Amino acid sequence: MRETIDSVEVCIQAVKIPTYGVGQPQKNPLFLEKRVYQGSSGAVYPYPVIERIEETKTEKEYKAIFLENRYLLIMLLPELGGRVQMALDKTNNYHFIYYNRVIKPALVGLTGPWISGGIEFNWPQHHRPTTFSPVDYRIEESMDGSKTVWMGEIEAMYHLKSVAGFRLYPDRAYLEIDVRLYNPTPFPQTFLWWANPAVHANDDYQSIFPPDVHAVLDHGKRAVSTFPIATGVYYKVDYSPGTDISRYKNIPVPTSYMAYHSDFDFLGCYDHGRRAGMLHVANHHIVPGKKQWTWGNGDFGRMWDRQLTDEDGPYVELMCGAFTDNQPDFSWLQPGEEKHFTQIFMPFKGIGGVKNASKDAAINIEIENNVASLGVYLSSPRQVTVTLRAGAEILLEERCWLSPENWLERVVPLPAGMKAQEVTLSVSEDGRELVSFTPLPQERPEPPAPATPAPPPAEVASNEELFLHGLHLEQYRHATYDPEAYYGEALRRDPLDSRCNNALGLRRLRQGQFAEAEHHFRRAIERLTFRNPNPYDGEPFYNLGLALKYQGRFAEAFDAFYKATWNAAWQDAAYFELAQIESRRQRRESALELLGQALERNQRHHNARHLRVALLRHLAQPDVARKEAAQGVALDPLAYGLHYERFLLDGDPTFETLAEGDVNLYLTLALSYAHAGLFEEATRLLEKAPQHHPMVHYYRGWIFWQAGDTLNADLAFQRGAAASPDYCFPNEIECVPALTTAMERSPSDARAPYYLGLFLYAHRVHEQAIALWERAAALDPNFPTVHRNLGLAYMNQRKDAARSRAAYQLAFALAPDDARIFFELDQLDKRLGKAPAERLAQLSAHLDLVHQRDDLMLEYATLLNIAGRHEDALNALLSHTFHPWEGGEGKVSGQYVLALVEMAKEALQRGQTEAALEYLLRARVYPENLAEGKLPNAAENHIDYYLGLAYGQAGDEARSKEHFIRATQGTIELSLAMYYNDRPSDMAFYCGLAHAALGEPEKAEALFHQLIAYGDAHMEERPSIDYFAVSLPDFLVFEDDLPRRNRVHCLYLKGLGWLGLGKTQEAALALDAALALDPSHVGAVLHRRMIDADLLSWLKKQTQHTPHG
Repeated sequence: MRETIDSVEVCIQAVKIPTYGVGQPQKNPLFLEKRVYQGSSGAVYPYPVIERIEETKTEKEYKAIFLENRYLLIMLLPELGGRVQMALDKTNNYHFIYYNRVIKPALVGLTGPWISGGIEFNWPQHHRPTTFSPVDYRIEESMDGSKTVWMGEIEAMYHLKSVAGFRLYPDRAYLEIDVRLYNPTPFPQTFLWWANPAVHANDDYQSIFPPDVHAVLDHGKRAVSTFPIATGVYYKVDYSPGTDISRYKNIPVPTSYMAYHSDFDFLGCYDHGRRAGMLHVANHHIVPGKKQWTWGNGDFGRMWDRQLTDEDGPYVELMCGAFTDNQPDFSWLQPGEEKHFTQIFMPFKGIGGVKNASKDAAINIEIENNVASLGVYLSSPRQVTVTLRAGAEILLEERCWLSPENWLERVVPLPAGMKAQEVTLSVSEDGRELVSFTPLPQERPEPPAPATPAPPPAEVASNEELFLHGLHLEQYRHATYDPEAYYGEALRRDPLDSRCNNALGLRRLRQGQFAEAEHHFRRAIERLTFRNPNPYDGEPFYNLGLALKYQGRFAEAFDAFYKATWNAAWQDAAYFELAQIESRRQRRESALELLGQALERNQRHHNARHLRVALLRHLAQPDVARKEAAQGVALDPLAYGLHYERFLLDGDPTFETLAEGDVNLYLTLALSYAHAGLFEEATRLLEKAPQHHPMVHYYRGWIFWQAGDTLNADLAFQRGAAASPDYCFPNEIECVPALTTAMERSPSDARAPYYLGLFLYAHRVHEQAIALWERAAALDPNFPTVHRNLGLAYMNQRKDAARSRAAYQLAFALAPDDARIFFELDQLDKRLGKAPAERLAQLSAHLDLVHQRDDLMLEYATLLNIAGRHEDALNALLSHTFHPWEGGEGKVSGQYVLALVEMAKEALQRGQTEAALEYLLRARVYPENLAEGKLPNAAENHIDYYLGLAYGQAGDEARSKEHFIRATQGTIELSLAMYYNDRPSDMAFYCGLAHAALGEPEKAEALFHQLIAYGDAHMEERPSIDYFAVSLPDFLVFEDDLPRRNRVHCLYLKGLGWLGLGKTQEAALALDAALALDPSHVGAVLHRRMIDADLLSWLKKQTQHTPHG
């Protein structure tokens, strides 16, 4: 870092950062169809998932890019998702972005590892799938002295492209981020973009939302709170009568909140101790999202701090969303569309809570006791005029030189009786206003109502609403509600409904079901053209063209695409498709003309420009091609296709530097050439691609086959079949015709049907996928992954438990060292009701695999507890270092507490009071190796109840009564617990026992009857997953039978109620019925054991000796 710099400097430098390693990515494909993640689908295919974090750290070298000017030092890490790792204000040595000096991942990310600190860029959903993966970069210098580091990628889930330019200017104390989001696919795609800066948090920290933010919303807008003073219950914390939740110190639990609405362009924070903060500035019409997230200022949050850093302490995330204002909240990118916006991150200092800000200046005004305290900060040196006026009256006008190192603070008395809303503070330069603010009226609008879930399709009144519900579920990537149920109901009512036929056809198109897609598009067109042949909406014609193109019916596709050009909305996409077909026909001049029309409509249609340059090269117009390529690279600095064309024209090495062995990039680019009939370029690219990947060869074979070269096609298909299947998860729509051709050319190929099955299963064409996997398994019965996939599919799709288990047993026999397959086999056994003793024996026989996975170790400890081997369970938990996963908190600590409470019960029965007290007090404190913290409202009624017994046994009546009273406290929640912060329903049982111990039998009996009544009333319900679920870690392997789970829960509550009333026969019947359905239900096992040991009678005798009433 240099003290004084008059320009911008940029350098690439190797830096060593202490880093905790991660495990190898999963070779088994993970589909996770019902996984809920950040309120939308947690499906990650085609990305492999990393499920293990290492316990030790080493010095690891990273390629860092530093940007520096006289005010700021920025460090970027392209190897970790293109994040800003450090942002330092050199003028006061303040890290205005949280600087984490260690890379310490936790299992928070969509694909596993995630790290805190810096600025993460979440796209196309939250958290970014490649947040822990490398991205491409280029460095650019501009005539104005600014320097820009461009970083970006084409992600593999939806094949969308993001490019972000990180720019510093010589004399400005802000980081400008120039973002371009592009859809290179032929389909409409959804996305969100949240820049996610972390900032250091402490008791002096305050989030600065704009002054017009009076309400904040939770994920999915499912809950609402007033802001900044919360007055009700939010995240199960009662903030009444009023708590300032802009202050980190006041939020005890993990909490998200997002601004309901703001007409201001800024969001920020301020450390009142350091007198410094951070601001984000962007056009609120385009970047409306303003969010705060914290793990909470409590034991739970401090645990997460320890998991994510070694020494840098707590942080808060202040997320800033473009084209989104909530999570989930997705917008559309149409084919060939680019969205472009700018975000500014800048430090400020000295002026307190900002009231308004621009990229040039930030201002604050605080009015108290008729005195206005003013603060003005500038992001660059300027001579400005600071004015405070009330109507025509000027209260202050000061011309001054300000800079990031010299800010202005003034105190101005106001005339008596003047209202704050009459005063305006402004900052201007040579008559141009940089920023101003007039205090807002005191009136607060009513907070908005929370969002509501989509009703069942049969209850929706109109077809239009059915279409909109279905489209919303698609747009927001809902994890558990099926949009096809809404489209299907609409088509049941009206088979020619154009909107739902088009929507369903587009789904079939994405699934590779081209003929079925064609059927729906033709029905949509039939309705749209029933009065005239020229409809208002041309999208079904465009989509029909795609369906025909993928079937190889290019002449018909050409007609459909041309008809789509009659509607302006689809002209650029349709002209591009037409140009590709003309290029295939070797009509290159015609193709150039069509590309010109596409670019006239959309100059940022980067695919069209790439094809245009390629055709100009073919037509021997290299100078024009070079000029076009330069224009395109100016618009898209990471224009991979244009950089490759520059390589073909002049040997420019930029493409190879960018590609760096990225097989996804090679495949994407080769397929774009192939669609235009430029088969030589496509095959040359695939020859340069990493040769270990099977799809490189399958696509080469398909392209040779299209070119009529069947000999080379067959050779390429053979190489694809012989390649290692590790990490080959095809996700391009072109894999459907390519792999279908491979199977036709080589019927003995066992891999082509396996790979095609992966694509189809991931796109929910389950039965076809199963048939293909069965074919693959018959051709190569020694391939474990295909048997594992069949086991998953047989259970989740066909509910065929016997075939599922047989497939899993075969998979594990073929891969006995695969801990993931072993985990899934145990989960299947658990789901099928296998006896816990048998499951425990199976896990005990493979402890080497158990120790590889936290989830297996958790199951092992749970089974030890079920077996009554509580000390063994405790030792197993204490001997293993766990790593938390977001949303899964409470599971490991739950088994830890259970083991100690059960050990305490046994000690009490033996009269070992001191030992019982030790166990119970230990149960209140979680060891660090469990990687879990305790929520402030943690339900510990059972611990307090047994502490009451223990202190009574020890003769300490005061403490005994104190703990029995504590055991009666807390809310009663009897519904099925889904989230980590849900209160366990069996706490009501211990609340009742505590009331009985206190000599309050009426209250005790009322609770026990409540348990029974709830069980009876809800026994036959058919619950569904919460529409607004944010994270449900249980739904990761096999689809849960929620009605069965609910029935078990209700039987369990009835058993507890009867047990509390002393009706042991009825209690035993209810608990036995629960265990018949779920033999691994821990609560039912333990309380059934209480009946066998007549423990309740013993407990009652203990409390009879210590009357507290």
